[in-house]
Amino acid sequence: MSLRHLVISATVSVAVLAIVASAARAETIKVGVTPGPHAQILEAVKPIAAKNGLDIQIVEFTDYVVPNAALDAGDLDANSFQNPPFLAKQIADRHFNIVAVGKTIFLPMGIYSKKIRTLGALTDGAVVAIPNDPTNGARALLLLQSAKLIRLKDGGNRLSSPQDIVDNPKHLTIRELNAAQTPRSLDDLDAAAINGNYAATAGLAPSRDALFSEGGGVGEALQSVYSNIIAVRTVDQGKPWVAQLVAVYHSSAIRGFIIRHFGGTIYPAF
Repeated sequence: MSLRHLVISATVSVAVLAIVASAARAETIKVGVTPGPHAQILEAVKPIAAKNGLDIQIVEFTDYVVPNAALDAGDLDANSFQNPPFLAKQIADRHFNIVAVGKTIFLPMGIYSKKIRTLGALTDGAVVAIPNDPTNGARALLLLQSAKLIRLKDGGNRLSSPQDIVDNPKHLTIRELNAAQTPRSLDDLDAAAINGNYAATAGLAPSRDALFSEGGGVGEALQSVYSNIIAVRTVDQGKPWVAQLVAVYHSSAIRGFIIRHFGGTIYPAF
């Protein structure tokens, strides 16, 4: 074999070994999300993470309960879909060993309707839906109170339920539905308090379509207790891939993607 062939062969071998070594160093993680913004943002995170040796497999869930159960059971390595009060309630009720490791986005909850254009047009006895999980249900009730549609006992809190309504001047019927069903049920309702991710999936924007919504903007995103988070198992929180995932998510590239792609209806919380 000529010297030239030996050099080429050696070069190819080194390249192959480098690829194999790189593949060996790459770490694969499964991250659970709900459809819409959380999934879309993680799709943007994925190629950047891949360049740094972190292979992200995205797993979509259509509800708010299974992603934490799957994470706790080890079927996922992380999830990105919930806010701290929701996680705290899940941990208290189900004893999950899960912890938040970084903020993601703030999605304002809004009151939407296909039948009326203003809250003042709600008739006596109108049917208004709220999410049926305790955390988002309380958030929706606080929103209805801010809109001056109801008044809650002692001003309400993050644990308020429909039983805590002490003043309901329009005699609204509060209907509790699975959060994912609220946009799809608008035809059968007078109005609904809809979580930002499901509103976005349905093509609704709080600034454009909501009759009333939580405040938006970067300031609200940074301060709101309802800003969403990345969660992992408690035993994993110190692993290098966790810091790597959060660092990529918090990069200027992803911040820019959120601002551009969602046009001011969803806000980075970092």
